Amino acid sequence: MLPALSLARRELVRFLRQRNRIVGALATPIVFWLLIGGGMGRSFRAAGPGGASYLQYFFPGTILMILLFTAIFSTISIIEDRREGFLQSVLVAPVPRMAIVLGKVLGGTALAFGQGLLFLLFAPLVGVRPTPAGIAAALLIMAVVSFALTALGFCIAWRMSSTQGFHAIMNLFLMPMWFLSGALFPLENASAPLRWVMRVNPLTYGLTGLRQALYWGHGSLAGLGVSLGISVLFAGAMFLLAGVIAGGRVSADLQ
Repeated sequence: MLPALSLARRELVRFLRQRNRIVGALATPIVFWLLIGGGMGRSFRAAGPGGASYLQYFFPGTILMILLFTAIFSTISIIEDRREGFLQSVLVAPVPRMAIVLGKVLGGTALAFGQGLLFLLFAPLVGVRPTPAGIAAALLIMAVVSFALTALGFCIAWRMSSTQGFHAIMNLFLMPMWFLSGALFPLENASAPLRWVMRVNPLTYGLTGLRQALYWGHGSLAGLGVSLGISVLFAGAMFLLAGVIAGGRVSADLQ
């Protein structure tokens, strides 16, 4: 655990020293929340639980966006570490590869969870007032989803040798995952093919669990327990996959 915690601490220190990353990871979703929520509010007046405003409906989706942005972009440090030679030094150290994976993933998880928690404090400003049990459930789901997304970002970044390629994958694959999670529109309002894609999207269940926790019972796709269980399975699968990928040799090691 000591190597893993050391790598996680390094991720936190690096993040806090780069204030532009803090502003970008937190301010961008807030701008999206205000612009999209304010612009589409009249079209989705009854989208939220009990006919709540669209800003309230979009609030959990914005939290998921913050978790996605922070968790995924935190793994860009893998590409930077490989380019600077730090990663090669870590790889030749007498440390298990899973410890390296765990350290990187824990660091990104802490960053994503912390920023998601900061945005969660804005909930009362838009009329979202979860119960104490709902807050506890929301924090648990946010931690699990942050871990899963960071591990997913690790799987992508480990094979990359350039940040440009990482951003391309982000726009092509990860953002559609967020769009099709139910963050912008309910699953019931989507077309039949999109509903099928949304049901197999693991982020859908993370968002459903988060929405049910904040509104304590709202949501028709799956219960809170089922959503949390699927999110845990997703996180475990991504972590194991990251360990397998880190245990092999990739083309980026030769560049």
